[in-house]
Amino acid sequence: MNQIEKLRSITAKEFALLGMQDLAYIKRVAGSDGVVGFAVHAADGTPVALLPDREVAFATVRQHELEPVSVH
Repeated sequence: MNQIEKLRSITAKEFALLGMQDLAYIKRVAGSDGVVGFAVHAADGTPVALLPDREVAFATVRQHELEPVSVH
C-alpha cells in the first residue's frame, strides 16, 4: 500500500492526531488583573506554560523541538 492509499484509509480521529507530537499552540491571554501573557498548550489542548511575552513563548517551544502555532 503506498502513502496516498494509507492516508485515504485512516479514520477521522487518526487524521486529527497527525503531527500532534510536533506542535504547540500559543495564545495571548489576559488575567483578571489585566496582565497579558502567552499561554502555551500541547496540541491536545493541555496547558503547558504561561510566559510573559510572545517571543519568549515561541523561543521556548522551539527549544523543545516543537513547532509553535499562534491561536487567535
